[in-house]
Formats: sequence, C-alpha cells, structure tokens
Amino acid sequence: MSDLRLLETDRLVLSGWSIDQVDDLLRLHGNPDVSRYLKGDGSPWIRADCAARIALWRDNFVSHRMGKLRVQRKSDGVLLGRAGFGLHGERGEPEIGYALFPEYHGKGYATEAAVALRDWLFAETDWMYFLGFADVRNAPSLAVLSKIGMVRTHVGVVEGQQTQFHIMHRGQLSA
Repeated sequence: MSDLRLLETDRLVLSGWSIDQVDDLLRLHGNPDVSRYLKGDGSPWIRADCAARIALWRDNFVSHRMGKLRVQRKSDGVLLGRAGFGLHGERGEPEIGYALFPEYHGKGYATEAAVALRDWLFAETDWMYFLGFADVRNAPSLAVLSKIGMVRTHVGVVEGQQTQFHIMHRGQLSA
C-alpha cells in the first residue's frame, strides 16, 4: 500500500502508509503540539503507538477500503501530515481525521485534504454519512469540519477529551 496514490488534489497527494514509515508518523504524533489533542492525556506517541496505528490503518484498507493516509505536497513530495477515515465506535462508522505538522497549519492543506476525502467517500462508497470530531479547544480542526460542510451535533468524550461531534450526510453536498 505504500506509495500508492489514492487521492490527488491540486496541491496534495494522499497515499497509503508502509511499515517502514513508522519514523515519519513518530515525527508527527511524537510532536507535543500535534499529540495534545489526540490522546486523553495529550502525551506524545511512542514508536509502538505509531507502529500499531500504521498496522491498523493498513488493515482497515484491506477490510474496509478506508484508513488514514500520508499527506504529501505534490510539488516537492514533502510530508505534511496524515488525513483519512477511521472507523469509530461499535458500528464502525467512518470518521474523518487529520493531523499536520505545525509548520503547515493555516495554509489550507487540512481543508483541501478533507474536501477530497469527503468527495471520495460519497463517490466511491455506499456510506450515507460520516462523522468528524475534534477536541473542543482545537478551534482550527473544528473550523475545517465546518468548512467542508459538516454540521455540529453534540459534545461527547473521546479518549478522555471533551469533543465536539459533527456529521455530514450525502445529501448535504447537493443542498
């Protein structure tokens, strides 16, 4: 699955992860500025966390055609972060998520990736909706969810953090 271009936008290439890219994910999720909204205690991920996540994302692609992807800038191949769909809760509902290195925040990359993922999900799967959520303190991530057309639903707890949930239904795009 590595280097497999799954989605492209004007500026981005989204591709699968390979096991030999654990260090890339460790650089991203090992960064305290990135990890503070990813786990209940906000602690940076360790190598074992990253290896387990890559294995999960690869398995999710095999069994469900979705998982988190590497996000690279098309012009120079620089790794910007990751974005994609996870499977949330007991029902395994698609949940959009993204994390970028801090130096790439505020440049529209997360929104561009999220729009491509939204469009892909509705064009290529039978899912009628997907979820999105972010820590209530994470205003930039919440803004991305709103920018792609998601609707706020409720606040809940995910991995120990107060989280604002959103939903997007297939019909919202044409409305």
